[in-house]
Amino acid sequence: MKRIYSFLVLFYVIFFAILPGFAQQQTQDDKEVIAELEKVAVIDQKVMMPMRDGVRLATDIYRPKGDGKYPIIFSRTPYNFNSYRDGELVTRTMKTALDAVKRGYAYVVQNERGRFFSEGEWDILGTPLTDGYDALTWMAKQPWSSGKVGLLGCSSTAEWQMAVASMEHPALGAMVPQGFGAGVGRVGKYYEQGNWFRGGAQQMLFTSWLYDTQHDEVKPTLPKNVSQEDLQRIQRFYDMAPRYPKVDWSEQFKHLPIQDIIKDANGPKGVYEKMIRRTPNDSAWYQGGLYHDNMPFNTPAFWFVSWYDVSTSPNLALYNHVRSNAKEQNVRDAQYLVIAPTLHCGYKRATENTVVGERSVGDARLDYDDMVFAWFDLWLKQQPNDVMKNMPKVRYYTMGANRWQTSETWPPANTTMMTYYLNSAGKANTLNGDGILSPKKASKDVPDVFTYDPMNPVPSYGGNVCCVGNAIQGGAFDQQQIEKREDILVYTSEPLKEGIEVSGFIEATLYVSSDAKDTDFTIKLIDVYPDGKAYNLDETIQRVRYREGYDKEVFMKEGEVYKIEMTPMSTSNYFEKGHRIRIEISSSNFPRFDRNLNTGGKNYDESKGVVAHNKIHHSAKYQSTVRLPVVGKK
Repeated sequence: MKRIYSFLVLFYVIFFAILPGFAQQQTQDDKEVIAELEKVAVIDQKVMMPMRDGVRLATDIYRPKGDGKYPIIFSRTPYNFNSYRDGELVTRTMKTALDAVKRGYAYVVQNERGRFFSEGEWDILGTPLTDGYDALTWMAKQPWSSGKVGLLGCSSTAEWQMAVASMEHPALGAMVPQGFGAGVGRVGKYYEQGNWFRGGAQQMLFTSWLYDTQHDEVKPTLPKNVSQEDLQRIQRFYDMAPRYPKVDWSEQFKHLPIQDIIKDANGPKGVYEKMIRRTPNDSAWYQGGLYHDNMPFNTPAFWFVSWYDVSTSPNLALYNHVRSNAKEQNVRDAQYLVIAPTLHCGYKRATENTVVGERSVGDARLDYDDMVFAWFDLWLKQQPNDVMKNMPKVRYYTMGANRWQTSETWPPANTTMMTYYLNSAGKANTLNGDGILSPKKASKDVPDVFTYDPMNPVPSYGGNVCCVGNAIQGGAFDQQQIEKREDILVYTSEPLKEGIEVSGFIEATLYVSSDAKDTDFTIKLIDVYPDGKAYNLDETIQRVRYREGYDKEVFMKEGEVYKIEMTPMSTSNYFEKGHRIRIEISSSNFPRFDRNLNTGGKNYDESKGVVAHNKIHHSAKYQSTVRLPVVGKK
């Protein structure tokens, strides 16, 4: 029962945050919202906005009554925003629209190509960038438009914003991307290709997400050129929203080969089977809607990130990239960031006692609506305000200290990288082993050895996740039970003599060897309390075949030692006096990441794996290290 309840809580937090218009029982408050909106707004639903190739995208428009010209807040989404359920109006979208209209904005929400009433074929992150450009052109030309448009959304309602911004449409005045990692292709050290990968391993969230999202390739379609009048009529009883059978993802993720997981669940046929075959540097990732760091950017942006999201590090890397590389200095100066201690798109769900997983992180509330509308007022209405004068470039929440902090950069300018070395007498297995995390270098190479069996992987427990159904509950959880496994190496510092703040990118270099051609190495950063509770902060993975770059595969030879640079992790956490810093290392974190079957094959089309015997080396020659960004230390 507890597991079912946890799944339901996670479902509400993640999906209701990113599904505008989702069904809810109509209450008196709902009716009052609808009545108020009808008094102040012109409501124009199911406008079929034309694209340059003739495809039309279904669009709902809410604008202030009268003859004025208004700036537009625009949300484009793959999710169903139909305002009717069971013949009754519902208000999720309308509440957002009412807020915008009352503040002097038109609110426009649109389905992506091939979604629900929108025409054409949908391809996640493969829809033409011209769709975004054409939508901006259409909106700017409307008689009720001021000609200025701002972009707003979280997750899949945000991921398309950066690539469209790269096209530099003159109507685009500002943007507010939230939880936007699925739109980041390649930026600096990160080759995630829209969260599909981490360190070359597949993040399995897209398997479950596409099951629930992609429409089947033989889905019913509406007649071409169906009228707006007919769409407004049928939306009351038919909205083309499929209802897929529920799947127990805690079991379904185990199916092999990976390419057949959705097929085995009798799910929709769509883009998944095509995407699962791609390598991290496949040319297909560089077409469509992903933003890569060789693309221009010149739009004022207010970025929202969270510590327990699936893509925190690449999100922060993109923020830094834009601050350094936007075309104009005034735009570089117009990049602001908020980092909250929440799950994916969970900003507004912070409370006076915000609990993420099992760990309380205190009062993490902010007035997000006022901040966002003040931002739009400045850039879309050109109304002078104190946003850029009073708002810090970076507002971040430090867990452990449980407080909001500010900085002009990320990481904070007074941060120093402190190096900790992995050491042991060769028995770092389990939390009861002899693994040490120390500022002193190791001297002798007595490697730690563990067996990785892909048929018995280390289970994901908590973490920085999204969209995996009942398979994983995100957030911070006590890792002690997991750390009893022999295939987890545990390295723990001595109790801290004074508290330290770790805020920034956490880097790790490992020296490894294996008797397999290819395998993975995982790492996890943990805050250990005096009573033994061990709360996870962030985690990452590296597929060893990609250690020399994501444009090639280089396999291992038995007996040779290889240096791998782990994809950097991120956090802001205060380790109190008496706490200890811990690093976990293994070769699996499943189903957060797909299992490496250790064969050196394609992995996605394989059903059988081989057992790997993996080693972590630490000595004067092989200095396996973790580098922590410590604030205020020299």
